[in-house]
Amino acid sequence: MSDKSACHLGQAIAKGEVTPSQLTEDMLNRAQDHPLVDRIFARLCPERAMAEAQAADRRARAGTRRHILDGVPLSWKDLFDVAGYGTEAGSKLLQGRVPEHDAIVVARTAQLGAVALGKTHMSELAFSGLGLNPMTATSPCVNDPEAVSGGSSSGAAASVAFGLAPAAVGSDTGGSIRVPSAWNDLVGFKPTHDLLPLTGVVPLAPKFDTVGPICRTVEDAMALFSMLQGDTSVQQPRPCGALRLAVLSCSEIVECDAAPQAAFDHARAQIRAAGHHIEHVEDERVSQMLGLSAVLYTSEAYGLWRDAIEAAPDAMYPPILERFRQGAQFDAPAYVAAWRELEQLRTQIWQDLRGYDAVLLPTVPILPPKQRRLEEESAYYVRANLMTLRNTRVGNLLGACAITLPSATPSCGVMALAPPHHDRALLNIAAAIEAPCRQG
Repeated sequence: MSDKSACHLGQAIAKGEVTPSQLTEDMLNRAQDHPLVDRIFARLCPERAMAEAQAADRRARAGTRRHILDGVPLSWKDLFDVAGYGTEAGSKLLQGRVPEHDAIVVARTAQLGAVALGKTHMSELAFSGLGLNPMTATSPCVNDPEAVSGGSSSGAAASVAFGLAPAAVGSDTGGSIRVPSAWNDLVGFKPTHDLLPLTGVVPLAPKFDTVGPICRTVEDAMALFSMLQGDTSVQQPRPCGALRLAVLSCSEIVECDAAPQAAFDHARAQIRAAGHHIEHVEDERVSQMLGLSAVLYTSEAYGLWRDAIEAAPDAMYPPILERFRQGAQFDAPAYVAAWRELEQLRTQIWQDLRGYDAVLLPTVPILPPKQRRLEEESAYYVRANLMTLRNTRVGNLLGACAITLPSATPSCGVMALAPPHHDRALLNIAAAIEAPCRQG
C-alpha cells in the first residue's frame, strides 16, 4: 500500500479492504525500518497515531466515517504544533520546544479523522528552498540520493516520495511546498495566502506564509485541502472545456537548465494536444516585482527572529544566518514602500492576465543540486538557492494560488498559477492538465 494515493487508501478503508490501524501500523513499521528515516522524520508520533487510527477503526465499523481521508495517516512538517511532540522548525534555536496544543490545521484534520504519523525535517526556520540542513538533517531526493530534496518542506515531500506517508502537509513562503514536490515528482498545492489559519505554525514571514498539501495526485490535493479547511465535502473535478493558458516570461525568469526546460516544453505540447490554448505573455513588471523580494522577505523574517538569532547565532548554519541578517540593511520606510509597490504591481499584472484561466511556468529552473557541493561551495549555495526559488516566488509575490504537477521527466515540475481566491478553479484546471503533463 506504500505507493497508493491517499484517496485510494481512504476508499480501501471504506470498502473494508484495510483498517486504519493496519494501515498506520504498516506505515510506522516501514518508517522505523527505513534506512533513511532519520533524514526524513524528525520524530514519529506512534502513540497518537495508533490512538487516532483505532478511533478511525470504530467509525469505519459503525459507518460513521467523517471524510474520505478518515483513517489515512499524514506526515506534518516540523513547524506545525502537534500537542505533546517536539516542534523545532529545523532549528537548534527551538530545541526542546514541545507545544501543549495542536495547530488549528492539525486539529481540523484530527477532527475529520486524519492520523498524525510524525513530524518531518525541514530547512532551518523554513528559510531556504534547497532543503539542506546540516544543523539537524538533510532529507534525500527520491531521484538522486546524493542530491537535496528541496525545501523548506523537504522531509514532508520525501516522506511521500519514499512511501513512508500517503500525504503530507507543508508550508510555502516562497516555494517551500512546490519545490520539494517538483523535485520528488509529486503534486504540491499552495493555496491563497490567509485562506488557511497559521495559528500554531512556527512563522517565517507571516505576510507570505501559507499552508498546503503535498500528495501523489491532484485528487489527493483536493481531498487534503478540504480537510485542512475543516470541510467534510471534497471537490470533484468538473469538465472545463478548452482552457486559455499563459506562459509568463520576463528578463528575470528566462534562464532555465536544459532538463526542466525540455520537460516544460514537452508538457506544454501535450497540453496543447489535449485541446487547450497556450499563449506567450511577456511582462517586465514581473522583474520589477522580483526585485522587491529582498526587502520584503528578509525584513519580515529578521524582524521576527532577530532577538532569538542574535542571542545564539552560533546555533545556526552560517548561510541561513547570513540570509536572515540581510534584513537588517532595510529600514521601515523601505519596507512599507516595497509593500505599496508590490500591491500596485499585483493589481496591474492580474488585470492584464484576466483573460487567461491560469499562468504556466517550469516549477524550478534547475535540477536538485548535490548536497556535498552545496556544503563545500558557498557561492554555488547562494546561486542555487536563488534559482531554486525564482519561479515559485513569482506566485507568492503575486498573491496567487499555485500548484506544481509532475512531468514525464524526473524532478521536473510544471507550475500553474491563478489569481487569489481562485483555488477551486485552479485545482479543477490542474485536474484537467495533470495527465497531459505526466504523459511521456
